[in-house]
Amino acid sequence: MGRLLRWWRILRPPRTIRPTKEGWWFLFATLGLGFAAINTGNNLLYLLLSMLLGTIVVSGILSEQCLRRLRLYRAAPREIFAGTPAAVGCLLHNGNRALASYSLTVELPAPADGAPRRFFAPKLDAGQQRLFSWEETFPRRGRHQVPAARVMTRFPFGLFLKATHPISLDEFLVFPAVYPLTPEDVRDLGGAGGEREPRPGRGIDLYNLREYRSGDDPRLIHWKSTAKSGAVMVREFEAEAALRVRLVLEDPPPAVDDDRLEADISWAASLAAHLLGQGSQVELMGAGLFVPLGGGSAQLRRILDALALYEPAPHPDLSPLTLPLPEGERGRGERHLSGGPSVREIRIPLGARRVA
Repeated sequence: MGRLLRWWRILRPPRTIRPTKEGWWFLFATLGLGFAAINTGNNLLYLLLSMLLGTIVVSGILSEQCLRRLRLYRAAPREIFAGTPAAVGCLLHNGNRALASYSLTVELPAPADGAPRRFFAPKLDAGQQRLFSWEETFPRRGRHQVPAARVMTRFPFGLFLKATHPISLDEFLVFPAVYPLTPEDVRDLGGAGGEREPRPGRGIDLYNLREYRSGDDPRLIHWKSTAKSGAVMVREFEAEAALRVRLVLEDPPPAVDDDRLEADISWAASLAAHLLGQGSQVELMGAGLFVPLGGGSAQLRRILDALALYEPAPHPDLSPLTLPLPEGERGRGERHLSGGPSVREIRIPLGARRVA
């Protein structure tokens, strides 16, 4: 069986071809002219028959040249969010070094509620590329793929439609929906939701007064305290510490509703975006999920990637960090990283959010 499949791949024609409406009339005329030439032996009819057959051969050669070395690539923005319209598409590239391709049509399968998408390029020069895009809204996060597309041409005479086999395009990642938090949400989080860890450093808030040491900046001398104590005192400022927050995804119940799960994951993504936008450092944890503490747009991208691919485990292995809190502590609490500063912990029970 494996040998037959291998031979089938070798012998399988690289293109599909079928006559157009005009092509069927052309073939019938060629067939009729052939019968007439054979029955009559007329040299003029044989000459006309050879011209028609030559037209078919030339059509096959030129159409094959148009489809050779064509490449089709997926085109999508760097960030796509569930429920938000996004411009996705495909990029058609002509890899020929000298010859152009003509009358190209890119066809994608029909969506569930519409007709097939077709895009036309009258000419694609050697080395040129053409982008075809459309707007699409993805209702769910996760990996998605543009449907396999075909490239077709009627060049040069419009008698035959030659097409490539369906070309599979690369998949892309759709992030969970992110929306701005309401003032009520921010109040429920207790402000920004983080904990400052005061320590000496370069900042603007006064941390402490201490005696002058060799190498200290003389501009930091606090003259009033120096006059009172008799020793040279300098000001020590508090370092500008970022807020540290840990988001913990609690495991959903066994038969969780998909819409509720998606709503809670979207809430977690929105909360992370809000905290990182306020300058916090955020860490994400859950069953089979961990994004170390970090800040900035790169950290938000890492969290969105993890949430987009998150799937609840059928039999989660609960660790002490993901065990449910007592009822009185549910929602927020303070935990400590081993050997590190305090981190405000926000627990998100998946599958508990009501969907409007």
